[in-house]
Amino acid sequence: MLPLVTNVFCCEGGSFENFRMPRVVPDQREKFENDELFRKLSRESEVRYTGFRDRPHEERQVRCQTELREGHADIVFVGPGTNLSLQFMSNAWSDNADDRVPTREYVDFEREPGRAHLKSQFIMNGVCVIWRGWLDLQRMDGTGCLEFDEERAQVEDALLREQIEQYNRRLRDLEDRQRQFRNDQERQAEAEAEGLPRPYHPSWMCSAKGHATGKKNTCTA
Repeated sequence: MLPLVTNVFCCEGGSFENFRMPRVVPDQREKFENDELFRKLSRESEVRYTGFRDRPHEERQVRCQTELREGHADIVFVGPGTNLSLQFMSNAWSDNADDRVPTREYVDFEREPGRAHLKSQFIMNGVCVIWRGWLDLQRMDGTGCLEFDEERAQVEDALLREQIEQYNRRLRDLEDRQRQFRNDQERQAEAEAEGLPRPYHPSWMCSAKGHATGKKNTCTA
């Protein structure tokens, strides 16, 4: 019976393969306000472009501006030493790459001469955040900080609750199926036990046993 039970569990368990790990924690704002790393990064501090460190300064300037116009760059918070690969694109949450484009809201070269003002939305350590800052296009450094992304956090919270409920429904369904399977197996075992034939004892075994013990043969058909 055990192999059958194992197979049932494995087959039923396969229905959970479609679930992804949750992207956010249950209480995002609390973590953002109390986590030490978020508290550090939420304060405006020095940031620096970190791409192509092995290249000459002039070449890095060109590459930095090219990447910013493409909508991405590697940035480090100098104080805590936290490195981020940021994307400066609208519709950052879309699964369609064509929807994610670097608009002026996210990469603005016109607001202030010689600077690029930047915005990036992403999930960090289970919390929806917005990175805002600017880079000097000559020095490739500037300032930036993290903000809590309230709007996206609400969307992700709803998705999380829906995912948990769906998981719980499937878990309950799995438990019901396993319970039904065990009940069916128990009923089948009881039915087989009630219908078993009486043990068969050949007459020569009874005679041999009686002769050896000196007792009267008591075997019955």
